Amino acid sequence: MGTPEIEAFLTHLAVKENVAASTQNRALQSILFLYRDVLRQPVEEPIHTLRAKKPKRLPTVLTRQEVQQLFAHLSGTRLLMVRLLYGSGLRLMERLRLRVKDLDFPYQTITVRDGKGENDRVTVLPTSLVQPLQSHLEQVRQQHEGDLAQGYGAVSLPDALARTYPHAEREWAWQWVFPSPRLSAAPRSGAIRRHHMDPAILQRAVRHAARAAGLTKPVTPHTLRHSFATHLLEDGYDIRTVQELLGHMSRRP
Repeated sequence: MGTPEIEAFLTHLAVKENVAASTQNRALQSILFLYRDVLRQPVEEPIHTLRAKKPKRLPTVLTRQEVQQLFAHLSGTRLLMVRLLYGSGLRLMERLRLRVKDLDFPYQTITVRDGKGENDRVTVLPTSLVQPLQSHLEQVRQQHEGDLAQGYGAVSLPDALARTYPHAEREWAWQWVFPSPRLSAAPRSGAIRRHHMDPAILQRAVRHAARAAGLTKPVTPHTLRHSFATHLLEDGYDIRTVQELLGHMSRRP
């Protein structure tokens, strides 16, 4: 079997089996891997087939009252993280990868490094979060100083930066804003470090809080980002400003 049979099979998945676009794409990549790396018979490309359509899903948005209900069932660091997602419109991994130097308290801004599309951007740091974040960082700094005293305290840095500034990994400015509660070995080097917090921790906390609050909408950390944007538009902010805060690419020519 060659290209015609592969095209027929992929079209069958889309038309008869009604699979999702991601499922059809996985099937294609698996077949290409089979022919290229196992059978050693590369397939002639491109593959022409009827593509499954990726469905358009409307984002879930919480009302302001629902956001407060969610907050009411969170506490401590988890509440602070969720408030930051909502107050600054951050993606989950953008929030986890924040470093101390990315927070500018005098100007009340947050610099997001290497966001989606590998672009940097600046978003807002709400006044209501300045004091809680400063108090949180005092605790994080004490933890960092304790790690240093034990011979640890290093964080992962981009490769080029780590080579240029070999001592930066232990500097306070480069530490994670939300570090992991425990030290662990880096996957590649085996060095003992404190990584940023596991995203599953916040995902689980949001899910449990939504259930406890009696919210019937499907709520994830990303829901707070959609709610941030919607509420800004309701308050009269222009859509271009909101797009810049979210880090959305301009679609204009």
